[in-house]
Formats: sequence, structure tokens, C-alpha cells
Amino acid sequence: MPSRRTSLITDPSDGRIPFTPEGLKQQVRSKERYGKGPYASWLDLDTGERCITDGLPIYYSGYNNNYQIFQTPDYVAIVHELFSETRVIPLDSRPHAAIPQWLGDSRGHWDGNTLVVDTTRFADREDNEWADAWRASRRTTNLIERFTRVDAETLDYQFTWEDPTIFTRAWTASFPLTNNQASRGVTVGRLYEYACHEGNHALPNVLAGARAQERAAGATK
Repeated sequence: MPSRRTSLITDPSDGRIPFTPEGLKQQVRSKERYGKGPYASWLDLDTGERCITDGLPIYYSGYNNNYQIFQTPDYVAIVHELFSETRVIPLDSRPHAAIPQWLGDSRGHWDGNTLVVDTTRFADREDNEWADAWRASRRTTNLIERFTRVDAETLDYQFTWEDPTIFTRAWTASFPLTNNQASRGVTVGRLYEYACHEGNHALPNVLAGARAQERAAGATK
């Protein structure tokens, strides 16, 4: 990145996520089983493979990393290309909604020229498989995001993630967002619909292996 930092994490200073021992165990497990399974049930696939979500915050994985931000006097909407996720964020100081959601319930306010978004009321979906355990939807999570305009092409994006069930302390990461698509080596132009399940044979094909093993086991009895 332009700052030459070697980690997206700015706090703690060692650039590492401050996992609790149990939190680290969960993260290691999620990474070790990714792409390997076991895949005996649809519940064995992670939430992204099931076309639900990979969770917050704004984060770059391997593909479909584009975001589009819309702003009105009363709302900000953030559209994520992956899964066609849309977050609608009120700016009118209303209280958080009571109903938990996979992506939590967000409220925004302006601190000078910085948009601060506070997200809480996450649904308790920790029992689902996640590609990254730290991004799982947990009712104990509180996420603070800060969007600051740097220049005509750049937003400084910062998030602070707090969840005592998996981290020993709150931690912060920061990286730039740009509307200069060419500089990122991505296709220039508008977002198109991401239809994850349209013609998607991945899930039944993945589970076909377990069904074949079950048939083979039955034939030997």
C-alpha cells in the first residue's frame, strides 16, 4: 500500500489479530478445513459457499471485491459485489433495531468529514461454518468503521473490531479504498449482478462424494 505498511492492522502495533487461545483455535480450524471438508452435509459448507455471506467488515478476499457507496442526506448505502449484499445505514440518530441480522444493525453519524458507522445487533450464527472464524456473526460483536475522504479518488477506511469471546482486546485495521479501478487492475465500469446460485451446481456436486461413499458402504454390508 502507499504507506509501505507491512500489515493492514494498525493496533496492536505488532500487526497481529489479538486472538484469545480459543479464538485462535477457531480461526486455525476454519482455515485448515477450507476446501477440504468434511462435506457430508450442506451445513459442512461455509456461509460463503452457501451464498449467504462472508461477513463484515469491508475486506478483500480473492475476487468480487468491488463496493459501491451511495449517499443521501439521511442514509448511506454500501453495495458489495460479492453476494449482492446491501447495507442501508441511517444517519438520523435513531436507536439500533431490536432484531439481530447476519450483518448486524448499522447506524452512522458524521465526525467532521469522517463518516462513523457503528454496527451491533449481530445474529448469533457462530455455529455455522465460516471461511474466517473471526468474521463470524456473533451477538457479542461491535464494529466501528470510519470512512474519510482523502482526495477525489481515495477514501481512508478504518475499522475497529471488538468481541471479547474471540479477541483479548479491540483491534484496528486501516487501508485505502479507491474509485480508480484501473489502478487496482480490475475491470473498469459498473457493478453487475452477482448471482451466486444461478446455475450453481457446486453444492450438490460437493455433496455427491459423501453420497457415493454412503452407497459404497451400504453395498458392502
